[in-house]
Amino acid sequence: MKILKQLSKFFIILFISSTFVKSAISNEPVDIWNIEKKKNVIEETLLENNESINNENIQEINILDKNKNIIINDSSNLNDIKLAGLYDPADNGLSIDMWSNSNGEEIKYFLDKLSSKKLSNFSEKILDIALLTNSYLPSNNISNEEFLDFKFQYLINKKDFKLIKNFIIKNPSLKHNHKIIRFYTDYYLSNSQLDKSCEIFEHIKEVSSNYLNNFKIYCLINANKKEEAQLLIDLKSEFGSLDDFFLKRFNILMGYEKKDELISDKNILKFHLSHKTNKDFLYEPTIDTPNYLWKYLSASNLLKDSDLINIENSDQVKIIEKATNEGAYEEQELFNLYKKFQFDINQLINVNDAYKLLPDYQGRALIYQRLLLTSDSFLKVNLSSMLNKSFDESNLSNIFDEELSKILKTINEDEIPSNLTKFYEQNKESEKEKELKIKFNNKIFHQSKLLNYFLNKTSLPKVEKEANDLLKKIKKNKKYSFSKKDIMMVESLKSDGVQILKKYDKLYQFKPNLPVEINSMIVNGETGLVLLKIADIVGEDELEDIDLESVSFIVGILNELNTINLRNEILLKVLPLKV
Repeated sequence: MKILKQLSKFFIILFISSTFVKSAISNEPVDIWNIEKKKNVIEETLLENNESINNENIQEINILDKNKNIIINDSSNLNDIKLAGLYDPADNGLSIDMWSNSNGEEIKYFLDKLSSKKLSNFSEKILDIALLTNSYLPSNNISNEEFLDFKFQYLINKKDFKLIKNFIIKNPSLKHNHKIIRFYTDYYLSNSQLDKSCEIFEHIKEVSSNYLNNFKIYCLINANKKEEAQLLIDLKSEFGSLDDFFLKRFNILMGYEKKDELISDKNILKFHLSHKTNKDFLYEPTIDTPNYLWKYLSASNLLKDSDLINIENSDQVKIIEKATNEGAYEEQELFNLYKKFQFDINQLINVNDAYKLLPDYQGRALIYQRLLLTSDSFLKVNLSSMLNKSFDESNLSNIFDEELSKILKTINEDEIPSNLTKFYEQNKESEKEKELKIKFNNKIFHQSKLLNYFLNKTSLPKVEKEANDLLKKIKKNKKYSFSKKDIMMVESLKSDGVQILKKYDKLYQFKPNLPVEINSMIVNGETGLVLLKIADIVGEDELEDIDLESVSFIVGILNELNTINLRNEILLKVLPLKV
């Protein structure tokens, strides 16, 4: 142990001299993960650091990601980062310069605007491509940190943890990435999946927050790498950055001290450590308990059975409602609790007025019971709407989903009153609709088998022959009139290089309607900003809800950008018949 202490002190002196001088000057958190190696590797690192002390001009290390050709600078200066992203620009007809010529003020304006909207699936897909394509970071009127924060926040809001993991792995040296890494680790820890939280540290080159440093140390202990964990604690103690609560848990886990009954719910890591170091752990959640603790309690089987809840205790019922909203309890458990309430016949008959005189949770129980007692379709849908509204007004909008869908599916659509038709249509299906198959109609250009080209099932030479053959037949049909959808399709084929014979030019009239502003942006290579503008145009609307003129406008832009995959998705959504 004495030798280990001496080794630690020697290592610390060298580490301070060669690596942490910059961190001390800039008040940045200390990164300690480059020393996560076995003892023999640590000794090699000591020699390397000793050599670097004698070199006055320490060179920055550039790391090449061979899979995506991403050059990431390992300097502590954020402005030295060259590229950041996930997708290959060529996959969508883009380039690594897609942001280089754009004004940062415009980028921030549209990103702020889009972040305040509930975007449709297609708008999100556009943002996926715009923000996650591997590209140079913009530098005009926007800092690297600002732009990267938009990327991080977008990933966090999206809650696609597979996507987040891939982004972290592909960009292991990004500075100020602790926000997204913490979101990832906390999510899996709150779901009692410590292994998934810990594995992400294997892909990170630098950790810049004390919280993640502590998390990493705990992961080392959990993996039975206690010597490495001890060395890191010794390093942290030299810099005075130790958290008393974490140090106490560390000593217990290392076997230096006995258990401690103190519980901290300040963050999910402290809460988990409180649980792991106390065999008699007991925690009573309250109405103010944050959602990540509800998830942890549920995943760790630490919640009270809903059957034991006293319905006379309003706080307990409200706690169950909140916990259900956070996914800690199943919907049906809450509705079974609602069935236990006792109401008289007058309250059930006059439910529309009676529920308003009760506390909100009792009012919901009354509406639900009356809902179960009726077979009248009009009353069913009306009560369902009332109950759904009550949940929304109490910020419990995640509860009434599956049960609502079951109720609405028992009602014939013809019996729905006109003022509740939209409510019925929006809530009848809780699961994703099955993808519809395309039905070809070779008498109509935009519904013909030419669509196979946009499904990547037909080669360009083949579709060229098929298109000209079909146009030959259409030209003979004097009654056929080219529609806007036909024009969209043929112009998209031309954009991809399909040669349409000149004798068919007079079948339709087409004038490109791209605004001068958009056209100049495309010429200037500001494709990232153009994508943001398209996402803003689409906004909350799904593709099938957008008017044909706007669809044609967007398709025209994507043809100019050569963003084929996005364009194909639009065409396959709006052109063919579906069965």
